[in-house]
Amino acid sequence: MPRLLPILLAACLVLPLGGCPATSTRQQTVDQALYTYAGMIRWGEFEGAWEYVDPEVREAQPLSDIDIERYKQLQVTGYHPKTSAPTADGGLVRTVEIALVNRHTQVERTVQVVETWRWDEDAQRFWLTSGLPTFER
Repeated sequence: MPRLLPILLAACLVLPLGGCPATSTRQQTVDQALYTYAGMIRWGEFEGAWEYVDPEVREAQPLSDIDIERYKQLQVTGYHPKTSAPTADGGLVRTVEIALVNRHTQVERTVQVVETWRWDEDAQRFWLTSGLPTFER
């Protein structure tokens, strides 16, 4: 009986989860996109984060070598989502606070960035339409 008790307790905890509604694929997609993008920004992987930018925006405003070098001068020390709201067209507007340090001057500052994301029905994914943060003063 003592061996059976932990198994019964585990079953009591797991069985009720079967009745929970499944999270929508679209919600999982946005959660994954936001999580991965945030990680790339947080770890300074701006070229990887660039892949989340809407292809139309990438074509209109290409990422130059100078832009990449400017990003390399910065060390992101924090990425904190503050607000998030759905848009009428199924997208998302999110405000984040990004803390960063200039590698040359060691000056830390915090900037507020508004990210705009759109849902692409054909690609079944979210695209960042606001572009990468510029961090300009």
